[in-house]
Amino acid sequence: MKLLRKKKLMNPFVFVFVLFSMGLSFSSCAKTSSDDLLGNEPLSSADSLSLMQMREEEKMAKDVYLELYDIYGLNIFSNIASSEQTHMDEVLKLMTAYGMSDPATNERGVFVNQDIQNLYNSLVEKGKKSLTDALEVGAMIEDVDIYDLQNFIASTNNTEIKTLYSFLNCGSRNHMRAFTSQLNGYGIEYVPQYISEDEYEAIINSNREPCGRQY
Repeated sequence: MKLLRKKKLMNPFVFVFVLFSMGLSFSSCAKTSSDDLLGNEPLSSADSLSLMQMREEEKMAKDVYLELYDIYGLNIFSNIASSEQTHMDEVLKLMTAYGMSDPATNERGVFVNQDIQNLYNSLVEKGKKSLTDALEVGAMIEDVDIYDLQNFIASTNNTEIKTLYSFLNCGSRNHMRAFTSQLNGYGIEYVPQYISEDEYEAIINSNREPCGRQY
């Protein structure tokens, strides 16, 4: 108690200033989550639909690759499946920021979008025929992804969506390079079914891109 009595009381104005400075210091040092910066732009109904489609489309890619890995044990399928999980996570992050519900199920090979369900079924059946068929399936999935992403980028004014889809598109181009390179090793040249021949040639004749992470 004697020590307390001997202490000099701080000037109240100085005390307030110190508290204010501490508050500024804490707020400036606190790490701001980048997620808090998302979801602040107008979101059209078309944007919402595209996000839901891409969430399931990336899941479809992941699920197909996991199925093909189980059959053939080729690392390209498991490695790219992991990348597709990252893509799924990035789409979900933006959907969550906009308060959207997640259409993706936790069950492999099950989808809400019937078109995606049908595509999954047909791709898995084709991939089961042979390893080269499976690699062609991989190239086809990336072909579809690039086509859809390019259309969605062109049709939205939301810069957050454009940024996200540009990231996904970069990944898909790298995946296509990987699958077509494997096919070339078997003497097979993939023929694009969704993007144009010129777009395809530009992708496979260029180097792998450093896509980075989005947010």
